[in-house]
Amino acid sequence: MVKAIRINRTGGPEVMEYVDVEVGDPGPGEVRIRHAACGLNFIDIYFRTGLYPQPLPGGLGQEAAGVIEAVGPNVQGFKAGDRVAYAGRPNGAYSEARVMPAALLVRLPDAISFDIAAAAMLQGLTAQYLFRRTFPLHGGETILFHAAAGGVGLIAAQWARSLGVNMIGTVSSDEKGALALAAGCTHVINSKTQNIVERVKEITDGKGVPVVFDSVGKDTFIGSLDCLSPLGTMVSFGSASGPVPPFSLNELVSRGSLYITRPSLPNYISTRTDLDAAAADLFQMIASQKITIDINQRYALKDVAQAHSDLESRKTTGSTILHP
Repeated sequence: MVKAIRINRTGGPEVMEYVDVEVGDPGPGEVRIRHAACGLNFIDIYFRTGLYPQPLPGGLGQEAAGVIEAVGPNVQGFKAGDRVAYAGRPNGAYSEARVMPAALLVRLPDAISFDIAAAAMLQGLTAQYLFRRTFPLHGGETILFHAAAGGVGLIAAQWARSLGVNMIGTVSSDEKGALALAAGCTHVINSKTQNIVERVKEITDGKGVPVVFDSVGKDTFIGSLDCLSPLGTMVSFGSASGPVPPFSLNELVSRGSLYITRPSLPNYISTRTDLDAAAADLFQMIASQKITIDINQRYALKDVAQAHSDLESRKTTGSTILHP
């Protein structure tokens, strides 16, 4: 038996229960992992509240790093004792150990610690696909990135700086603005005291930006469209403030024939080739110190309710990990 977080219903942080579960042996194509560190991400809140449905009772958590304890039949490329990490479904990373498909794992370089891997996989791979594939950046662009002091945002700011991209980051406090600037943002906008659209137009001499990366959702969606230049691209990759409400396609044409996409990490790492390539890119950025993973909060797994509460109330910055 191992300790794990389970939910029997959706709701607030109180629905998460710290319980004993039976892990068992891995089946064909599976491995059993002993977790050293687990990542905390806003998508976990979406599943906990029911915004993203899943069968119940169920687990939470999509990111962790640890050591393979056992390997099932028909697993190639992994063995017991390997250091590994993963990000993405199925849920269940909030646990001391688990059985999961080997196809979702990547081998962890010796230079990358378990804590860094657990903090970097989901958020780092998100920044990787956003900048490399969803809207490839080459340098010289001026972009808008919401929640720039969050886990993805701080990684994105560093990645943008390494590419020679001017990143305008939105934040909710002056303290978070200082973090975003230090990470690599060229400009920051305090959404509590400044008008985002007006500031973007001032910074870009009225032109707007070619792309907006928006993980906030409902509260920023229309404003994000207003920040785009004609033929610009709206990348809506999260719903921290709630889901984007229904809108007319005329909202896009009236602003200059805009493009819009709603990407998700699992679609970008669905094959072994894509997963290995994305992880190698991320690990190289970390190893070369072009990106530093800021783990600003650590909680014991049993204290996950407090971790969720702090994340929802925007008390956290950078990355957060849980220790089983």
